Amino acid sequence: MWLKAFHLIFMVTWFAGLFYLPRLFVYHAMSEDKLSQERFKVMERKLFYGIMTPGMILTLIFGIWMLIDYAWEMYASMGWLHVKILLLLGLVGYHGLCYLWLQNFKHDINTRSHVFYRWVNEIPVIFLLAIIILATVKPF
Repeated sequence: MWLKAFHLIFMVTWFAGLFYLPRLFVYHAMSEDKLSQERFKVMERKLFYGIMTPGMILTLIFGIWMLIDYAWEMYASMGWLHVKILLLLGLVGYHGLCYLWLQNFKHDINTRSHVFYRWVNEIPVIFLLAIIILATVKPF
């Protein structure tokens, strides 16, 4: 149960960043003065490298540890686990997109509007709902 507890703790940490970073991108894309833009760069960098990425890495470490320790043996034949793993790979891809957008803002080459980032901000919600439902309900 310790593995699951740490897996969930770091999953919450990761998702906190996944929810907040695109929101910072919204405000950053709307900002017009240099001081605000530099402040957003610092906030985005600290969130991505100090919270989001460690949260992702530790979520994956504890998740893989659980799979190796007991979960794969118990659930390998159940489709929900395979779908959850695919969703997690998609979420890692989304994390990678956040990195690319972070770099665009860092180098002042962002071409996307705040509206784009408002829509992007909703993507983690879909992943979270699907992953939580699959892991708790185990529908198939």
